[in-house]
Amino acid sequence: MANIRPFCMPKWGIEMTEGTIAEWMVKEGDAFTKGQVLCLIETAKITNEVEAEYDAVLKRLLTPASEDAHPVGALLGVFADADTPDAEIDAFIAGFKPAETSVAAKSGSSAPASAPAAAPAPAAAEPARAPRKIVTNRAISPEALKLAEAEGVDIEPIAGSDRNGRITYQDVVQATRPERAAALKGSATLIEDSAEAFASPLARRLAATHGIALSGITGTGPRGRISKADVLALVKPTTAAAPVFGAAFELVANPATVQPFDKIRKIVAKRLTEAKQTIPHFYLRSSARVDDLIALRKTANVVLGAKASINDYIVKAVALALVRHPDVNVQVHGDAVNSFAHADVSIAVASPKGLVTPIVRQADRMHIAQIAATTRALIDKAQAGKLGYEDMDGGTFSVSNLGMFGIENFDAIINPPQGAILAVGGVNRVAVEADNGEIAFESRISFTLSVDHRAIDGAAGAQFLQTFKNLLEAPEGLFA
Repeated sequence: MANIRPFCMPKWGIEMTEGTIAEWMVKEGDAFTKGQVLCLIETAKITNEVEAEYDAVLKRLLTPASEDAHPVGALLGVFADADTPDAEIDAFIAGFKPAETSVAAKSGSSAPASAPAAAPAPAAAEPARAPRKIVTNRAISPEALKLAEAEGVDIEPIAGSDRNGRITYQDVVQATRPERAAALKGSATLIEDSAEAFASPLARRLAATHGIALSGITGTGPRGRISKADVLALVKPTTAAAPVFGAAFELVANPATVQPFDKIRKIVAKRLTEAKQTIPHFYLRSSARVDDLIALRKTANVVLGAKASINDYIVKAVALALVRHPDVNVQVHGDAVNSFAHADVSIAVASPKGLVTPIVRQADRMHIAQIAATTRALIDKAQAGKLGYEDMDGGTFSVSNLGMFGIENFDAIINPPQGAILAVGGVNRVAVEADNGEIAFESRISFTLSVDHRAIDGAAGAQFLQTFKNLLEAPEGLFA
């Protein structure tokens, strides 16, 4: 059995516990080569493409694509040489013991995404198209380059959807497809015979149920994949006619609309419940006068040519306060507390995949203009659904700002394994007594620090909050 190798659910990061097979690119019995895309695996917040590390054959496919999650280390398939007997494969599976992680096939940050069908091959009657050699400085995966050369695709206009703008196989596949007009009417039979439709299994079932043609839908998921939300957005709700004014009031049916949690919402709900139940939270509340900060920001944006937001200044103030109070700049791992010299500040961002927390790394060492550019880039990637694992792995502290929605104050749940999170409200004009006894108005921001009492004492949290407040009220210190 020397040439038999397991393909298990990989583990990407300390907090990953399960993943979902979204799409298989090879079938049972297919031979593959090193670098070829094997499947697409979805985790809590991102979608990873898995490339083969060596040449082999998928002798046994144990876990088909579905919406079901599988734990890290679960056996997904078995790779072997083409001439390996089935009896040896059966014996290998029977004796296999799941490990914590497995990397028989790895996540390729540059691997091509899975697609429901490759670009159509030329008809038998047509002469074969000679591959056109492409020379480019663009970052592109090997399989994507082969397809582009075979199909004669100009890769320069393609916006790479992988990390750092790298062009994936799916990007090239999408470039070979013509623009399609939306066709919202169809029957269930249109769902399965649309080979070009790049959709999740659940999206296909919902489209069949409601008679919607997948070929007319533009997907908002990773690399244009059609999701459940895309299909549900086209389902026309039934509405009752408005009652005539003065008519007798009559009760009408009020059935519930059941929308089960999707995979991401399930994971978020599970983690938030665990965090609230297992972490002994306590809360410290304060507010800061920010008239000087608002005036300085207006001037600094003109001088620096930047568009830094109030939240960017808050991230900078948090980072400086964390390095001055390292006992708050911590992570909790079991019975151990890990402290850090620099502040990696997670920022809460609403995205199509739900709440995500990308990280501004070493924000204490950044100039305010660099923080502004970094947060803008992270927010754009989050809203486009293109955040990678490296954008969210780690973090020593979190900032959650709901002030732009008119929220005055709130309490946030700690993002484990971090030890604290700052909830920031909006800027409000409040009346205060001036030195001369008269009433004056000033701008204030209120904030709440949620603290893990296992690792951080009340006095330490209060001292951190005092330093943070002083930095906001004397904002010149943010440029020191």
